[in-house]
Amino acid sequence: MYLLLAAHADGAALQELTTDGAPAPSNPEPRVVSSGELAVVVRGLEERRPRWIWHRTQDWYPPLLRAGVELERCYDLSLCASILAHSEFTAHTGYAQAAEKLTQDDELPQPPRALQPPAPPPEQGALFDAPDPGPRSGQSLEELRTEYAAQQEALRQAGTAPAADDRRRQRLQLLLAAESAAAMIAAEMQHAGVPWRKELHERILAEQLGPRPAPGQRPAKLEALTAELRLLLQSPSLNPDSPQELMRALHRNGIEVRSTRQWELKESNHPAIVPLLAYKKLARLHAANGWAWLDTWVENGRFRPEYVVGGVVSGRWASRGGGALQIPRQVRGAVHADPGHKLVVADASQLEPRVLVALAQDSKMAEAARDKDLYAGIAAQGFGGDRAKAKVALLGAIYGATTGESGRLMPQLARTYPRAVGFVEQAARDGEAGLTVTSRLGRSSPPPSDRWLRSQHSTTAEEQRRADSIARSRGRFTRNFVVQGSAADWAACWLAELRRRLRAMRAHGRDAGEPVFFLHDEVMVHCPEHAVADCIRAIEDSANAAKELLFGRIPVEFPVSVAVVDSYDAAK
Repeated sequence: MYLLLAAHADGAALQELTTDGAPAPSNPEPRVVSSGELAVVVRGLEERRPRWIWHRTQDWYPPLLRAGVELERCYDLSLCASILAHSEFTAHTGYAQAAEKLTQDDELPQPPRALQPPAPPPEQGALFDAPDPGPRSGQSLEELRTEYAAQQEALRQAGTAPAADDRRRQRLQLLLAAESAAAMIAAEMQHAGVPWRKELHERILAEQLGPRPAPGQRPAKLEALTAELRLLLQSPSLNPDSPQELMRALHRNGIEVRSTRQWELKESNHPAIVPLLAYKKLARLHAANGWAWLDTWVENGRFRPEYVVGGVVSGRWASRGGGALQIPRQVRGAVHADPGHKLVVADASQLEPRVLVALAQDSKMAEAARDKDLYAGIAAQGFGGDRAKAKVALLGAIYGATTGESGRLMPQLARTYPRAVGFVEQAARDGEAGLTVTSRLGRSSPPPSDRWLRSQHSTTAEEQRRADSIARSRGRFTRNFVVQGSAADWAACWLAELRRRLRAMRAHGRDAGEPVFFLHDEVMVHCPEHAVADCIRAIEDSANAAKELLFGRIPVEFPVSVAVVDSYDAAK
């Protein structure tokens, strides 16, 4: 059963659809539901296990969660549109050819213009003082139905391109389902929130920075370091938070640096460098996760950021507000389980290198990957047991670090693992030629921008050198994209499988944890103590299921390291 949910002047409009997007013959007319009735109606319809189709999960699902309604599955038109508009698997379809294209210069993937939300009203500021008015997407029921039908047609055609087979359609269909499930998981994690103990956070700040200062004042330890820097740099009024003032003071004292980055400052032995580095570290903590952050983002023992699924072109997540994807080690002790609960923190070990093994079907590297430590296995096969060298060489191959130590070790890696190295080298050559590359399930890299294309029409030797440099830069991007994108595919399937298994546990009357945090290849589940063993089993089984969904039953392991802790700082 497919149910389309769209905004309506009187609340919301519901319509049952067939799999191809046409109105269901048994129930062809839409149903209009008031905003006050929506949660009750949706709860009743959920008993029939429909797939909800809507413009954006973030528009609809959070209010339903607040009303106590949890859904099983959905189809997010906006997220799926971004994938279908740019995928190599659908490039030959009218849907992709009519879409407004994303280029490598764009920061975030965008859906086709027809699905982009309307511009905010002039009185947008007033929205912050008013109750949430509910979904504000500007598309009507008919527009969304037409869009869904067009997407299903593009998906059907994914297996009909020259030299294609139906496996392309199946992979892309899996990606759309996993991406939509990820959107639901993101909303559920925002609703649940990361368990965060405010008093522990305040204790950490007091230990690191001193007592809470008055508004507009520096904490005591920052003030003391400021006084020390002013003395050592002979600058009585120095504001170390001003990069311009700081650079002038450094230069006046013979510290010839081009920036105030840590690695560059460390090259100087001037006595001001040690307190300056200490100041920068504490200032970052104060600015990013200090008392103001705590007051803004932690409420009722929970940190609730908004996750942006597919916010990076490779498929990785981003976040809005609070720096959810950058919880620094200094404050992780404040992430603490509730009484009677544990944090189960699971990390997919060496995910991207293992994804490369599976993509390249490199049997020799697969043999090295059978042990839990892939780098140690590679070191034993080709680097005389030196794990550090093996790691530098392999990450250099994935990220395009072909100079320095990585470049020196690359020939040995290529001799030992020609298929794996050849795979990323081909992706780099494709990028340098202006082509796109595609993840395992069908997410493609954006095409080069007009600026990139113009740069390749060089007429002078200097322009040619610049064009070659720009081409190599794009090659590094595509080299990593195909691996990182496929790793993001795996992670989406892992999360979706984990959510399904935890929901099944609850449906059978068993306690289960709930995911509360996700970062690329790491998931945190807040779990009752007596359910920890079941939770770990679900995490590990989901990882194995994700591997088989992407690659089938291959001889490559995707191990997951699991830590059961009271606070996040003890996980690693």
